[in-house]
Amino acid sequence: MDVARLTVAEIAAYLAAARRVPAATLRQLARDPRASIAPLLARYRAVREAERRERARLRALYREDRRRAPRGLLVAGVDEVGRGPLAGPVFAAAVILGSGAVIPGLDDSKRLLPEARETLAAEIRARAAAVAVGHASVAEIDRLNILGATRLAMRRAVAALAPRPEFLLIDGRERLPLTLAQAAVIDGDATCACVAAASIVAKVARDRVMLTLHETYPAYGFARHKGYATQEHLDALRRHGPCPAHRYAFLPQEQIGLFDLG
Repeated sequence: MDVARLTVAEIAAYLAAARRVPAATLRQLARDPRASIAPLLARYRAVREAERRERARLRALYREDRRRAPRGLLVAGVDEVGRGPLAGPVFAAAVILGSGAVIPGLDDSKRLLPEARETLAAEIRARAAAVAVGHASVAEIDRLNILGATRLAMRRAVAALAPRPEFLLIDGRERLPLTLAQAAVIDGDATCACVAAASIVAKVARDRVMLTLHETYPAYGFARHKGYATQEHLDALRRHGPCPAHRYAFLPQEQIGLFDLG
C-alpha cells in the first residue's frame, strides 16, 4: 500500500478499521510529512497498546484461576455484593466458567460502568458452564448479622449450581462452612476470572432488586445509591425515617428509635 497516494480521511478510515497494519506501512506513515498523519498514527498505536494490555490482563485473570485451584477440578468463583448498605438484601453469585469461556472485558464489577456490567452479566450467563445467585433478606441480615447473612447468601448460590462444583474460589479472607474444597482469595474479584464473573452477576442481580425497591419507596433514591449511606440517602432517612427495606442493625443510632418493633 502506498499511503502517500491516500487522503488523510482515507488513512484515518484505514487505521480505524485495520486489525493489524504492516510494519512497512507504519514506517511509511511515520515519514509522511502531512501534519495530520502523526496524530492518527499515535492514536492507532495507543489503541493497539491498550488492546495488548487488555489481552495480557485477561490472560493473567484466567491464569490465576488455574493457579489457585487443583488441576482437573470443576471450579466455581463466589462473590457477594451488598454487605455495606443501610438497606436491601445481600446478594451472592457462584459461577463456573468452564473451559474456553474467555469473556472480553471481564473484570471486578466495581471497576465497570452499569451498562458494561449488564452486558457482561448477560454474556456470562450465556457462555459460562453454570451460574447461580443467592441472597439473604433484610430480616435475615438483622437476625444473623451481616457476616452470617453473607455466608448464607453464598451457600445458597453454591447450592443452586448445576453441575455441582468441586472447588470454590471465594472472594475475601473467609472460607465457607461447606465440605467442598475451597480457597479464600483476597481481591479475588480483581484477580480471578471466575470470581470476577461472580461479582458482576451478583452486582447486577442486587441492583435490579434495588431498582424495584425504588419503585416501592421512591423517597429514598434507591435507584441511584442502591442503599449505600450516601448523603442523599441519609438526608432521606432524616426526613422520612426508615422503611421496611432498611436494615435495623445498620441504621444511624438516631434512626433506630423510629422502627416499629411491636
